[in-house]
Amino acid sequence: MTITQDSSAPLVVVVGVTGNQGGSVVKALSESDKSYRIRGLTRDTTKPTARALAAAGVQLVAVALTSENAAAAREAFKAADIVFVVTNYWEHLDVNREVAEGKMLIDAAKAVGIGLFIWSGLESIINVSHGKYPNVHHFNGKGEITEYGRQSGIPFVNVQSGWYAVNFWKLDGMKPTRVEDGTYVLALPVGPQTLLPVIDTPNDYGLFVREAIESPEFGPGSEVLTSGEDITIGDMISQLAEITGKKIVYARISDGDFMTATGLPHRIALEVLESLKYHEECGYYAGKTTADSRRHLARPTRTWSDFVRSTDWSSVLV
Repeated sequence: MTITQDSSAPLVVVVGVTGNQGGSVVKALSESDKSYRIRGLTRDTTKPTARALAAAGVQLVAVALTSENAAAAREAFKAADIVFVVTNYWEHLDVNREVAEGKMLIDAAKAVGIGLFIWSGLESIINVSHGKYPNVHHFNGKGEITEYGRQSGIPFVNVQSGWYAVNFWKLDGMKPTRVEDGTYVLALPVGPQTLLPVIDTPNDYGLFVREAIESPEFGPGSEVLTSGEDITIGDMISQLAEITGKKIVYARISDGDFMTATGLPHRIALEVLESLKYHEECGYYAGKTTADSRRHLARPTRTWSDFVRSTDWSSVLV
């Protein structure tokens, strides 16, 4: 069913509507047999992604949701039945800013009486690991916002984001690299048995948000753990090799070698390192299973092999 302008349909406000997660939420709701009005928030309504959403019936609002812009957030949330909120630590690498903005958005939703607040959270790694991994700010900040939302009294649902399937395709330090004999090596500081909840975010994340809205099993106070497929890194590499026809092997390297190989500033490399070590030791979702969160999805999710087959690897496996 197409997105509607009918005032009888629930109004869903989507923060970051032109991003991977926000765009996926719009995609999933537009596939529903239920009708939704959608108000999309973005800083730039003129970019091509925004114009395409507008053509599909999304009401676009240009707004910068910084912590000092609470009045604009309240205005953007006004009359909404449901709000989907995501913050982007990687945009500025400032965890204090992310936490302040997340809390401001929760306060804004509370002020206007939102019926359902859906938050894209992550585990607090510093808490789960009892302080062993304190530098994974993109998890820890979202974990702090999650706790604030749960204590706020608003109807709060935490739809956690899984491990992006694009990471082995997109991120320097995580791509396979070619060695002299033509073999490709993917080298990380964890064992190949490390299990990840891999998700093709643009295609599938929104399915879990739709589930949180439409399934009576979920609702205020619930938690949804997103995953297209739970798969080990070793199996991911084996499938990548089989599908692409390239010789690709996995190697476990030292923490120091990994940090050097990323080419990232020390504090960012340390953050990535600690996140991987945590995933191996504690589990991405701290040992919680994703099975219940997949029971009421509107359609099947893409597996890792599905993602590999739908992706052009020529820029990585040259």
